[in-house]
Amino acid sequence: MSDQIFQTADNSDNDRVSARPRERIVTTAREMFHQHGVRGVGIEAITEAAGTNKMTLYRHFASKDDLIVECLQRAAKESYLKWEELEHQHPGDPKAQLHAWIQNAAGCISDDWRGCEMANTAVELADDNHPAKRVIEEVKKNHRNYLAKLCARAGLDQPELAADMLGLLLEGARISRQSEGQEGPSARFKRMAEEVIATVGGLGDKA
Repeated sequence: MSDQIFQTADNSDNDRVSARPRERIVTTAREMFHQHGVRGVGIEAITEAAGTNKMTLYRHFASKDDLIVECLQRAAKESYLKWEELEHQHPGDPKAQLHAWIQNAAGCISDDWRGCEMANTAVELADDNHPAKRVIEEVKKNHRNYLAKLCARAGLDQPELAADMLGLLLEGARISRQSEGQEGPSARFKRMAEEVIATVGGLGDKA
């Protein structure tokens, strides 16, 4: 799933106004980073949109980099809950959970043209030692491992390979959605993902 099958809906303006300053800052920063990139948004723009000031922001975050890390950690926590939701929606049925993962991923690709906030941030950060890079790497590895375990529970013959192929397919589809639009190859993500689990996973004769 960035993961954002892992994307979150924007909060309303009223919710933002009523939230505490730290929450307003993080919520606003996430929205602006997602729309314009972490390098395309400055502290002044964030504080103005959040209805606060730089002094308040720096009271909560030592730097913009710390704010970026907090935004990604918030996204990570939300994304992990999606795995729990799959289990709750389809208890004891890993095959149904896997197909639901594909359905959710397809919907996310279609609905969010900006793509995965984790992947987008990683591309923007040239410094491999940036603290946000460590967050992104950990989250991506965890989601890949969750997907591999789900593929194994669903009975796929090659769960590790299937998880890698599905993960790369999702990452590529989200990029394609940005570059080629909603009617490009990303529109066929679900069909391609189902083909992966039917062939590499060996479920073609097991459904």
